[in-house]
Amino acid sequence: MPYNLTTLENGCRELGIELSQKQKNQFIQFYEFLVEKNKVMNLTGITEFEEVLTKHFLDSLACVKAIDMTKVKTIMDIGTGAGFPGVPLKIAFPHLEACLLDSLKKRVNFLEESFELLGLEGIKAIHGRAEEYAKNKEYREKYDLCVSRAVSNLATLSEYCLPYVKTGGTFMFEKIFHLKENHTDVKTEVMAGITTFMTMAYILAVNPSILSASGMDANAVLIATSLASFVGTALMALLANYPFALAPGMGLNAYFAYTVVLTMGYSWQLALMAVFVEGIIFIVLSLTNVREGIFNAIPMTLKSAVSVGIGLFVAFVGLQNAKLIVNSDSTLVTYQHFKGETFSSVGVGAILALLGVVITAILLVKHVKGGILYGILITWVLGIVCELTGIYIPNPDAGMYSVIPTSFVSFDFSALGKTFGQVFKTDFSGVGILNFFAVMFSFLFVDLFDTLGTLIGVASKADMLDEEGKLPHIKGALMADSIATCAGAVLGTSTTTTFVESASGVTEGGRTGLTAMTTGILFLLATIFSPLFLTIPSFATAPALIIVGFYMMGSAVKIDFNDPSEGIPAFLTILAMPTAYSISEGIAIGVISWTIINVVTGKAKEKKISPLMYVLTVLFILKYVFL
Repeated sequence: MPYNLTTLENGCRELGIELSQKQKNQFIQFYEFLVEKNKVMNLTGITEFEEVLTKHFLDSLACVKAIDMTKVKTIMDIGTGAGFPGVPLKIAFPHLEACLLDSLKKRVNFLEESFELLGLEGIKAIHGRAEEYAKNKEYREKYDLCVSRAVSNLATLSEYCLPYVKTGGTFMFEKIFHLKENHTDVKTEVMAGITTFMTMAYILAVNPSILSASGMDANAVLIATSLASFVGTALMALLANYPFALAPGMGLNAYFAYTVVLTMGYSWQLALMAVFVEGIIFIVLSLTNVREGIFNAIPMTLKSAVSVGIGLFVAFVGLQNAKLIVNSDSTLVTYQHFKGETFSSVGVGAILALLGVVITAILLVKHVKGGILYGILITWVLGIVCELTGIYIPNPDAGMYSVIPTSFVSFDFSALGKTFGQVFKTDFSGVGILNFFAVMFSFLFVDLFDTLGTLIGVASKADMLDEEGKLPHIKGALMADSIATCAGAVLGTSTTTTFVESASGVTEGGRTGLTAMTTGILFLLATIFSPLFLTIPSFATAPALIIVGFYMMGSAVKIDFNDPSEGIPAFLTILAMPTAYSISEGIAIGVISWTIINVVTGKAKEKKISPLMYVLTVLFILKYVFL
């Protein structure tokens, strides 16, 4: 043969393709087809193609004068049929790439002068073939590789052709978020992002309600919450490419309003300044790898336990949101009593939440894509039906509001001016520097370990941790969290942190930053569509949180409960999170117990306890002593 078959075979081995004799014969037939049927690539007025091609295969330096793009489809058909669609032309024909580029350099005005010869039909052929393969996952990657390698090196043509090569995903999204590398697609990521948003949307109602107790304007806080969530989540998508969403953290907002402002008597502007300084410190800690070092120092057993603990915590939050679990003065918590004056509001909502759990479970058992999201929407629709028929009666005093949207959009953003930039107008008179840093450190401590705990738990669920329990690109995730905290303080809201509800999107298949970006955009849209989003009842999102708790329980199998030195600290971590209602408390108890048990029993060397674990243990103990 007039081309180097050895080069072809070596190139195929590099791609992981082993050519059989049958495939070699098919490739020979392909070459003979091109030589004998030169009309396949023959441009009008050019008859030298066969001669040029033959000379090229004989290592001639002659260059192909032009190639008819309408025949790319035909070449791809033959290549795929021959069984080696992944073989780039430059490997099969060693000098073809150089010839093509040289030819194109000589024809600077090729596109303008020869558009008709390029042929819209050729573009349609590529597009049509891609659409056909897009329906078949088995051939999708093969076709993508074949077309991209055959066309991408044609520098002048690639800009025009590649946008038409569609293989089941958007080229821009693939380039930014690496969907194929993470075994996902645009539809899955978008559905996951919507699911995450739906389970987090309650923060748009709850955060203004809590922070307004400190004297802040509720409408301003709503807009600030939406914008801070968008900024943080978008940064998570772009800096780390993770499906984690951020918003002003629950617990931290309560500490902000009820402790710092109402109990300690400080202004909400001072509280915002404490949040802002905390964010600056976090940026420094993230740049110096301190936060990453803490993440990596926590042993795998505790990381698995954190995932399970967060699952129970999230499920418990879901039960509370549905009002299936309520307060009890004698036992702290109890189940909902489906009778009494509030049955038509609280009781019906709790029943609808139970139906939502069953509906979501059925959808997931049936492998319905987006089952969790559909579960939320179906439960919401059932709530609307119940309200229209008089079965469900809103009762604001019991925290049960109308589930029927009365309006859809609002373009009034003027309220934001009441909180935006107020952090820089803080009056420090009468505030001791030690008191200020005590407040700031409290924010910093809780946010630090809440964020790390959430990253550990959700990343474990998504199988993103490597063999050593480390999270790749964690610096980007921590930077997103840090910058978002500063941005949130400037906008006018409490500490912005990674939300554990991100697990709902991960459960739906979200694996990249496209999930986070979808959630972030929805938060941005919430500034306009807030009346609609605020109508979603908590009993509709509660089933999603309960089901997510179930999914996160899977990490329990990674814990060696047969070894008490591993199992007991893990158990205490799991137990503390829902009962103390705090992710950071669970981590603290887990770290303290794991270190002390293994040191006292002489297993410190065996477990290779890092110096940072000793430091964390001491800090956690001091925290309980002094804070």
